[in-house]
Amino acid sequence: MNGNWRSAMKIGICSFSFHRTCAAGKMDIFSYIATCRELGCTQLDPWNAHLSLAASGAETLHAGHHPDQARVEPPDDAGFVKRVKAAADKVGLPFGCIAVDGAHLYEKDEVHRRANRVRACRWLDIAQQLGAAQVRIDAGGPAEMPDDVFRIVVDGYRDLIPRARDRGIEVLVENHWGPTPNPDHLLRLLDAVDGLGLLFDTNNWIKERQREAWERCAGRARALHIKTFAFDANGLETTVDLKPAFDLLNAAGYRGAWGVESCPKDGDELRAARQTIALIRKWGRG
Repeated sequence: MNGNWRSAMKIGICSFSFHRTCAAGKMDIFSYIATCRELGCTQLDPWNAHLSLAASGAETLHAGHHPDQARVEPPDDAGFVKRVKAAADKVGLPFGCIAVDGAHLYEKDEVHRRANRVRACRWLDIAQQLGAAQVRIDAGGPAEMPDDVFRIVVDGYRDLIPRARDRGIEVLVENHWGPTPNPDHLLRLLDAVDGLGLLFDTNNWIKERQREAWERCAGRARALHIKTFAFDANGLETTVDLKPAFDLLNAAGYRGAWGVESCPKDGDELRAARQTIALIRKWGRG
């Protein structure tokens, strides 16, 4: 094996990792970009709330903890988007995956569903302007996925994927909330929709089915959120043994970007991001 494979690893930090820092006014999208460069990232993976000019700190916190209620509006200032792109270009970091909240495909109310679809398309336009490679759009809906919900979600992805493809963007579903933490429902969606990729989060599974989900879904991953909460003195995550997840992803031949989504219990978001990157470099493959 090439001895430089670790240095060639693709690493990004979902800006949700800094959601408390941003909400407190201590970081914005521009300082996030600079921080990613300082931490040795190879791409930028912003949460869409940090690209929105309409959301206050309190509103972003609410959206992060209640994605089913999120209505995160895209920026309507073309100059702002150009400045964000210029800041990224200046440090040589492309945009990888934009995690979009507030544009999920299923809503029981058709008016809300249409509004979400419009919002999703507007976020695709923003992603195109930034040159992003991927956009995460949630399925939405209840934890169980009856056929009527399934059909609406499938139709939604089938509508968005060609629009995204025309913009050079891959659409991803994540095991995030609603039906997708259940690997049965997630795989049913992936099998039903051509061109739909998976943003594989190590944590967001039905708790008692996490290892099963890792085993069944690692081979479908197109992007990652390595989720961490706490570390010991040796730099190991203490709330869950992540080594089997890394082993499964490596065995499946995963060569995409290793995404950080650290949610530290102690609130030290910068340190947690550093620790998660160190763990990725220790156990992941490029």
